[in-house]
Amino acid sequence: MNLKAIHNVYFIGIGGIGMSAIAQYFAVNGKNVFGYDKTPSPITQKLENIGVKIHFEDAVENIETSCLNKQETFVVYTPAIPKTHQELNYFINNGFKVLKRAEILGEITKNTKCLAVAGTHGKTTTSAILGHIMQPVKATSFLGGIAENYNSNLILGEDKISVVEADEFDRSFLKLSPNIACITSMDADHLDIYGENEMLQASFNEFANKVTDTLIIAKGLPLKGLTYAIDETADYQAYNVKIGTGNYIFDVKTPTSEIKNIEFNLPGKHNMMNALAALAMADVYGISLENIKHQLKTFKGVQRRFSYKIKTEKIVLIDDYAHHPTEINAVINSVREMYPNKKVLGVFQPHLFTRTKDFVDDFANALSKFDSLLLLDIYPARELPIKGVNSTWLLDKVIMENKMLVSKENLSDEILKNGSNIVIMIGAGDIGLLVPQIKEDLNKKYQC
Repeated sequence: MNLKAIHNVYFIGIGGIGMSAIAQYFAVNGKNVFGYDKTPSPITQKLENIGVKIHFEDAVENIETSCLNKQETFVVYTPAIPKTHQELNYFINNGFKVLKRAEILGEITKNTKCLAVAGTHGKTTTSAILGHIMQPVKATSFLGGIAENYNSNLILGEDKISVVEADEFDRSFLKLSPNIACITSMDADHLDIYGENEMLQASFNEFANKVTDTLIIAKGLPLKGLTYAIDETADYQAYNVKIGTGNYIFDVKTPTSEIKNIEFNLPGKHNMMNALAALAMADVYGISLENIKHQLKTFKGVQRRFSYKIKTEKIVLIDDYAHHPTEINAVINSVREMYPNKKVLGVFQPHLFTRTKDFVDDFANALSKFDSLLLLDIYPARELPIKGVNSTWLLDKVIMENKMLVSKENLSDEILKNGSNIVIMIGAGDIGLLVPQIKEDLNKKYQC
């Protein structure tokens, strides 16, 4: 596919975190970029600020006239878009070049030195750390979250090196051509797509076989590659781990060297694993360990990945994207490590009926580790309801006295009444949109 011959790019679902990074990439590279999304958001506003034309009603008449020339336009869509979408069907039925997000990302990166981060957990943070490490060599990084250092999900560089988040959803990562890759985890997820966990495992194996140069894996995964681990024998081993004031200080042994006193400012052992994976990939590429050390120290994190919204002696508010039991466990373990004697309130919005059904007992076990719990209704995203699968069913399985269902409208009042020192808001739906109001109300109560 000759991307240079294309003048117009039309995105269906342009406000998605992965879609918007690609839209921004084309916009800054001189293409005419247009798109549809369901609702306005800070992401769509940022795109509009750089000249992208976006509308929010699915109607064929809203498609810009310049995009009706099929020789000069291609269409990118996210798998989250329903098959009944009018604009998508118009483009498909009229012979336009229509690609999934992963396919166009594969086209952009196939002629680059591609560093790809895969895994059911940790890939957004790991790819953001790696993108930051690779920034001095002018890599272009496509991220699944907003990197705090750049306030963007695109770290724009040149076209010789790319860093990509390799998403297993809908087998998207099989569209990439990775030279160096890591796999952070292979826990069961997306069973609405794969059916059985064995099919998900097979997909990761297929991805691993696409890696042309070096595969790096978390120790214990059933794959062959360079391994990384904390306080275990591995090709890349973190050891002498010390907890500083809100950060970690540790040493790393590589296959050929070692480096002392790395400072990393994100809490949680899972984030140290993410940093170690990024370090390994950058080391394999050829970045010096001293440069890697410097970049790790200056990495500020990813929005909605253990993001502190308030951090005072009186009250702490944390916002996190966790939407799988393993991720919720990682968040609560990090909080217990950093604040061992504080009362912790979890505010959770389940994401997808199928995921709730598939992992309900695991969710209940993870949520039971909070001191108290406020549970919102399930965020459906692309799904229709499943009979009997709802937040009441999940809440009944949570072993805890101080737990309740709550509406979005009453959430702030219930948080203020709860009185916990630590409030953690978690989920991959629209719960993040509620955080600013919660922050404002807590600031008023505690006079922050």
